[in-house]
Amino acid sequence: MLRRRYQRILWFFGRVLLHLIWWDIFLPFIGLGKWSGRSRARRLQRIAARFRRLAIDLGGVMIKVGQWLSSRLDILPPEITSELAGLQDEVAAEPFEAVRRVIESEFDRPLESLFAYFEPTPVAAASIGQVHRASLYPFADEDTPLPVVVKVQRPNIEAIVAVDLKALRVVGRWVDLYPPVRRRANVPALLEEFSRTLLEEIDYLHEAKNAEMFRANFVDDPEILVPQIHWNYTTRRVLTLEEVGGIKITDKETMLANGIDPAEVARRLFDAYLKQILDDHFFHADPHPGNLFVHPLQSNGKGESPGWKLVFVDFGMAGEVTPTILAGIREMIIAVGQRDADRLIKAYQIMGVLLPGADLELLRQANQRAFERFWGKSTSELVALSTSEAMAFIAEFRELIYDAPFQLPDNLILLGRCLSILSGICTGLDENFNVWVSIIPYAQRLIAEEGGAGLRGWVLEAGDTLRTLVNLPRRADSLLSRLEQGRLEFRSPELKQQIGRVEKALRRLTAALFFAVFLFSAVQLYLAGQIVVAVGFLAAALLSLIVPLFLP
Repeated sequence: MLRRRYQRILWFFGRVLLHLIWWDIFLPFIGLGKWSGRSRARRLQRIAARFRRLAIDLGGVMIKVGQWLSSRLDILPPEITSELAGLQDEVAAEPFEAVRRVIESEFDRPLESLFAYFEPTPVAAASIGQVHRASLYPFADEDTPLPVVVKVQRPNIEAIVAVDLKALRVVGRWVDLYPPVRRRANVPALLEEFSRTLLEEIDYLHEAKNAEMFRANFVDDPEILVPQIHWNYTTRRVLTLEEVGGIKITDKETMLANGIDPAEVARRLFDAYLKQILDDHFFHADPHPGNLFVHPLQSNGKGESPGWKLVFVDFGMAGEVTPTILAGIREMIIAVGQRDADRLIKAYQIMGVLLPGADLELLRQANQRAFERFWGKSTSELVALSTSEAMAFIAEFRELIYDAPFQLPDNLILLGRCLSILSGICTGLDENFNVWVSIIPYAQRLIAEEGGAGLRGWVLEAGDTLRTLVNLPRRADSLLSRLEQGRLEFRSPELKQQIGRVEKALRRLTAALFFAVFLFSAVQLYLAGQIVVAVGFLAAALLSLIVPLFLP
């Protein structure tokens, strides 16, 4: 069964790669790019839909792969990410007897001796495990059973994960052979990061430790609720935690019926994540709707609004913010608060999200124009922007958009995915959600903190200015010397692109000539009866077409 699963994964991705090579590389190479381009969006959407069906059928890692791919907006087209965006753990539940066997093997005790009650039907079934309601026997100082939820891994899930990751590493090596992909993303490193995160997710002891850390970070916040872990009933494959209940964060109707404003929920959720990232440097990395709830509080009998708490569950995926990433995020928030295009580029550079050779001046102009046109607008206002205005922006910076100078480093994968999902949830709760307004208080605080170290900043800036002045005569002399020797170079992105297009055309012409020579020779040798040699020349003809496709 596992071998067939391995072969099925490789077969699917192998077909996809052959499809892309034929339609998006070979046909444009022979001059049919416009023809293949017309159907590109539709073809990519069909590929994503087929993968979605495969993921639901296989479950296991494939569901996680689909969710991960849907977050890679930096390297995948929207036709794929949008199709996979709603992919959740749409898998059938395991039979109750299989769940019983897992629990009893973990504790070496009958299920009935562990739990006073255990509901056979799960309340949720995911690709890695499923969740059941249960209750613990009363503790010494209590009279009633304690309600809990029990998360149990699927049988044989570790073997399934190992097989899926093995197949994905093979696919990763295939994809990494293509230079345009290799320049934009370190595919093996991305897969290793994905593997590390997934292996942590199937270790429930690791998840329990994450939950305890998260709970400690919000222990003084009365607006956030994190379930308590019951360690005596928790192992690597079974996780038992306090049942808190609540309204699913996407259920706006139930919130309103309980007197809860969805817009306030969006604000509190966004603020909670800013605290996690900027203050705690540790964040819940899987904020999809199944992991976030709103818990209404009991009325105090005084006619006042009872209030509510924001509930976080499922800490299998958690991320840490490194000092470098934190510095970049701080720069970005200050840049957005001050609408400083230059500082925003500095933030990109600190975080390492710019590809080598990115046109910084054009990027600065795009940032500045984006601030002028879009800054301060709510989500609904951005959606209501006229098509002509959006197209004008795209036309103005089509060169930058086409080059797509961004990449997401390995240590930003979880954060990028998290923020992408978070943005969608907040917008769903409040169509007028304004990320600019939400960021401003943090930007003001960061600017104030930066101002507190003003003397040090002035000293550093003065030092930079002094070094520039000291080096100015030497640099001027160097410039004059190069001018006298005829070695002065001018760099123009447009000229560089034109030269690149000429070089590409020459490579195509050369490849076509070699193809024609080898093909003609193969035909002649075949007619002369030299079949073996003819096959060799035919292979050479094919290689003369394929090899240029993988040249930078």
